[in-house]
Amino acid sequence: MTIIHRRKFLQIGSLASASFMVPKFLKAFEKQILEKNKVLVIIQLSGGNDGLNTVIPYENDLYYKARQVIGIPKTKVHRMDDVQGLHPALTSLKGLYDNGELTLLNGVGYPNPDRSHFRSMDIWQSASESQEMISTGWVGRYLDAKCNGKGRPSLALEMDDTLSLALKGQEQSGIAVNNPGQLYGTSNDAYFKAVLNKHVKSNAQPDTHAAADYLYKTMAETLSSADYIYKHSKIYKTKLTYPNTGIGKDLKTIAELIQSGIDTQVYYLSLGSFDTHVNQQGQQANLLKQLDAAVDVFVKDLKANDRFKDTLLMTFSEFGRRVAQNASDGTDHGTANCMFMVSGGLKK
Repeated sequence: MTIIHRRKFLQIGSLASASFMVPKFLKAFEKQILEKNKVLVIIQLSGGNDGLNTVIPYENDLYYKARQVIGIPKTKVHRMDDVQGLHPALTSLKGLYDNGELTLLNGVGYPNPDRSHFRSMDIWQSASESQEMISTGWVGRYLDAKCNGKGRPSLALEMDDTLSLALKGQEQSGIAVNNPGQLYGTSNDAYFKAVLNKHVKSNAQPDTHAAADYLYKTMAETLSSADYIYKHSKIYKTKLTYPNTGIGKDLKTIAELIQSGIDTQVYYLSLGSFDTHVNQQGQQANLLKQLDAAVDVFVKDLKANDRFKDTLLMTFSEFGRRVAQNASDGTDHGTANCMFMVSGGLKK
């Protein structure tokens, strides 16, 4: 099992020191707005995906001894090499691996692991030590360092109704957009515009209440970003058919935005729940199938428009599962896990 210090790993995961995998990626990342900017797509596998049944050590007898019911038979494993292979639902990801367009990090964890979903997710999203609490996320701090005062919230988008800790900075944060059209419609409600206009007209002196100033600033940024995102969401419409799943719809929206010329550099989305304490086989297989099918069309879409080499997709989960199956044909909370990196710019 490989243990990587969290900050060191997240530097790799966020491409701060990933030149061995994606050459010159960060240099383009640091440019504020590009005609074809580099893009990072983060997929959170919520609930603690079982890494051992995702990347399977099919030649290890201890694996089958510990998982007599839920172990994946050797004959069904998509073999990557002589010792490990992918879950049978990950057919498209296996093809990407064979093409040199997918690499994996095995056994990724952090010291003194926490098996609470909420705390472990906070640790991953904030890049904190397990014993410390941080109120900003690692993507948010990137925005603070590189984009503060030079960009808008649309530089980092989360495909959801609420913003995760990962995208929250001290001064600059991303924005949660579940549906660009819906956000645009809500933001153009007469009430919100009237409130903002009234504040602007009456605000000759700064508001003595910092919280009120922050709320008005957030409202103004949201209104501006909603208009900007919505206009770009209409520029490019894919001709490919994405799966009719949550992750399929999210990756379709992301692909269309990437190809619209929008300034967004980081996209964040979630797939779950992978909390498979009971009857794990069916639930995990279904979720991995959703991941595989959506990523397959997403990659084809980017390739068709020459954007795959400029995009890196990475997956992570807050923790893995224990080696031994439990009495309910599932697995309980564990520690280290595997991660996937998908891009047309990888060095195999």
